[in-house]
Amino acid sequence: MNPGHLRKNIFVGTVAIAVLVGLYVLNRHRGMSPGLRVTSAEHPLAPEFSLPELTGQPLKLSDYRRKVVLLDFWATWCEPCREEIPHFVELQNKLGDQGFQIIGISMDDGPEPVRAFYPQFKMNYPVVMGNAKIGELYGGVLGLPIAFVLGRDGCIYSKHIGATDISLLEREIEAQLQAERSSPVD
Repeated sequence: MNPGHLRKNIFVGTVAIAVLVGLYVLNRHRGMSPGLRVTSAEHPLAPEFSLPELTGQPLKLSDYRRKVVLLDFWATWCEPCREEIPHFVELQNKLGDQGFQIIGISMDDGPEPVRAFYPQFKMNYPVVMGNAKIGELYGGVLGLPIAFVLGRDGCIYSKHIGATDISLLEREIEAQLQAERSSPVD
């Protein structure tokens, strides 16, 4: 191999490594946005919102303080979202009486397909109509589904991008329910 080729290969390799490191750093900080206020080193406070439910009535996140909440960003056209929803219905049935609540945030363009979808999938939790602003507040919604587990204190304890194993979500939710039974929330 001639010296010119060797230098070119080293340069290309260095650039590739720099790009990978940059993507890694970006991805690690992706969940943080100006809307997320950090209340501890690890767990930012979930941005407050008031969004219209399918009925048109506003739903405020702050009304669910003192509950463990699963925020699910989804859409009717998203196949992984469609696969998760029956599991979420079961999870709401199983843990709802323990202080757990799912809130679906539909990223569909309008409420019409969601209104048809909701009874078809026997959804048993509130669904609000999301928008670009709420997506940005939560770090950007570049793909669906995205789920956030919030503690009773309103902080984000985990974020899952893409379809997530329901048993993992259930373990995280149950851990929040257990941890917060013994520590009162102001």
